[in-house]
Amino acid sequence: MENNKDELKYEEYEQSLRPQYLKEYIGQKDIKEMLNVYIKTALQREETLDHVLLYGPPGLGKTTLAAIIANEMHANFHSVTAPSIDRVGELAAILSNLEPGDVLFIDEIHRLPRVVEEVLYSAMEDFKINVVVGKDSTANSIQIDLPPFTLVGATTRCGSISSPLRDRFGIVHQLNYYTNEELEDIVQRTSKIFNYDISSDSSLEIARRSRGTPRIANRLFRRVRDFAQFYDEDNKTISLDITKMALKKLNVDESGLNELDYKYLLTLIKRYKGGPVGLNALAASIGEEVLTLEDVCEPYLLQEGYIIRSNRGRVATEKAYKHLGIEKWK
Repeated sequence: MENNKDELKYEEYEQSLRPQYLKEYIGQKDIKEMLNVYIKTALQREETLDHVLLYGPPGLGKTTLAAIIANEMHANFHSVTAPSIDRVGELAAILSNLEPGDVLFIDEIHRLPRVVEEVLYSAMEDFKINVVVGKDSTANSIQIDLPPFTLVGATTRCGSISSPLRDRFGIVHQLNYYTNEELEDIVQRTSKIFNYDISSDSSLEIARRSRGTPRIANRLFRRVRDFAQFYDEDNKTISLDITKMALKKLNVDESGLNELDYKYLLTLIKRYKGGPVGLNALAASIGEEVLTLEDVCEPYLLQEGYIIRSNRGRVATEKAYKHLGIEKWK
C-alpha cells in the first residue's frame, strides 16, 4: 500500500514538471509564437486547429507541447503511441470516441502500419473513415463520420514519415536543442516544484551537462538531489560541490557526454581508426541496438561536432580525438 502511495506521489511530481500553457513553457520561442497565433485565430473562428506535426530528438518537449495545445484550445487530450495501433479497427475505435474539438496525440507516428496510416488520411482530411466489415463475399464498407478534431503527431524521425501523411499536417515544427540558459531556468523551476533550493552555479552546471535536453536536465536534477539529501538530510540546498560530485559519479562529463557516448567514440576511433564505419557494425561492436545509437546517442554527437555522417559511414572528427585525449592516426 505504501509503495502505491509513493508511486502516485511520483506520478504527481512528474506531471507537475510539465507546463500546462504556452506562457509557462520554457524555450522554443519561435514555435511558441507561431502556435499562439494559430491557436488564437482558430478560437476566434470557432474552428478546430489544423493538424500539427512536431519532430526532433527525444526529450525536447513534443508530448508536453501537444498537451499544451489541448489546454489552450480548451479541448480534451487523448494520447496514444503508434505501435499500439496495429489494426484499422483499433484506430476506428479511438477516432469514433472523440468529441468535437478534441486533440488526439499520436507519438512515434512514423511507426504507424501502412494500412492504418492510409485510413488516417480521410480522417484527417474529411473527418470520415471507411471500415470494411466482414470477409470475402460478405465484406461491406461502412463509412463512419467523425467529429472535427486536431491530430498532433510526434516523431524523432521526420524522414521516415511518408509524404502523403506528412502533407496532411497543416502545421509542422522542428524542436531544437535548448540553450544552457533555458535549461538553467528549467532546472530552477523543477527545484521549486520539488521544494529543494539549488544555487545558480549548480543549476548552470546541470544545464551545461544536459545535452540541450529538458528531460535529461530534470533527470540529472533528481539524481543530484538524491546525493545532496544522502550526504546532508537536513540541508535543503544543492551546492556546486555536491552537484559536481554527483555528476562525476553518474559518469556525465563537463560536455554532457555519458558512458554510452564514450563507448561509441572509443570504439569508432580505436577499433575502426576513426571511420568511416557503418552503423550496424558499430552497434554490433558496442553491443547496443542500432535504433538506440541513431535516436539517443548520435543526434547530440552530430550536433556538437564529435562525428560526421558520410555516404560510407560514421567518421570521428578532430574534436572527438581532442576530447578523448587521443592522437589522431596519421
